[in-house]
Amino acid sequence: MPGGPIGRMASGHLADTYVAALQHDLEELDPDTTLVGVVRNPTGWFHAAVDENVPELGPPEPLLESAKSAEEALKMRGFCGEGAHNAAWEEVGFEETYRAHLEESASAQDALESLEERLEAGESLALVCFENTAKKRCHRTMLREYLENA
Repeated sequence: MPGGPIGRMASGHLADTYVAALQHDLEELDPDTTLVGVVRNPTGWFHAAVDENVPELGPPEPLLESAKSAEEALKMRGFCGEGAHNAAWEEVGFEETYRAHLEESASAQDALESLEERLEAGESLALVCFENTAKKRCHRTMLREYLENA
């Protein structure tokens, strides 16, 4: 499955996927699954692909900007798109910074608590972002793991 394994959380199921997989029917999710975007600055067409978006769970803007700048610099040095993206994560400490955001931001904590409550109540959720994690790293995979271990 392109979006990664489905985790069992109390009564609801938790999955993650990317928007193109939904648009091109590459992802098989239960029709009752709520598609939850986790994008800081979604495009208009992204909103049409998900049931809701929770921008508080997207990476903080300064982290996005740092990663994008590092990725562009790596491309200028000859890295391919996916390689530059993944190397930029390491260069800017993306995982550590995003994890700190989840743990320290009050709005992120509120959003996490809301998703946890929905899962415990039996709602199935799929976290949705842009990146195909078969090729590029994405915060939504970290977010899914964070929720599974909550």
